[in-house]
Amino acid sequence: TMIEDVQAVSVPVSDQDRAKSFYTETLGFEMRTENVFGEGMRWIEVAPQGSTTSLTLVTWFEAMPPASLQGLVFAVDDVHATYDELLAKGVPFDFAPREMPGGLQAVFRDPDGNGFVIAGR
Repeated sequence: TMIEDVQAVSVPVSDQDRAKSFYTETLGFEMRTENVFGEGMRWIEVAPQGSTTSLTLVTWFEAMPPASLQGLVFAVDDVHATYDELLAKGVPFDFAPREMPGGLQAVFRDPDGNGFVIAGR
């Protein structure tokens, strides 16, 4: 049995409601799951439309403080257009689109400081 896919990636956040708003409203991700488990802990899963991989907005891993996730790459059709759209929504970028070893890329931050790359397909 071989590993076939990436199902979910844990994104460490300090405020799940703020993070949920950022990912669904600002980035346009769809809400996949929101459940309460354990002692009032919430399982919140969001994902780009149609993606097989989702992001889980987590607060319970001591070894994963907010801002500790860096370098997760999101594929986009047009890096410049996506950069312009997100910048207009107030999303902070480390740098504008530029040529990198993997092609045209730009890096942005979520409200907790986790770092994400947008890259051309």
